[in-house]
Amino acid sequence: MNPRVKSVLATSDYKLHLEFINGEQGVYDCSPHLDFGVFKELKDLNYFKQARVLDGTVTWPHEQDICPDTLYLDSVKSTEQGATADTKKRRG
Repeated sequence: MNPRVKSVLATSDYKLHLEFINGEQGVYDCSPHLDFGVFKELKDLNYFKQARVLDGTVTWPHEQDICPDTLYLDSVKSTEQGATADTKKRRG
């Protein structure tokens, strides 16, 4: 079983900055999903920023959620404080 979400911060560019219960951090980009089904409501930035952690996953007030396994597996993990793997690679 993959680690569950401990905390979330939703940003203005439709990304979720996540901390998992194992201490790892990652960034999940929601923008590819904003034109589909129940996720269309997340286009409203004020609504998107209402993201909260409930039972180890990210949810919104009207019951949208993202599978915690998807959040873990598809997020870009941080390799050092404040930098994602892509950022570190570009610095290298």
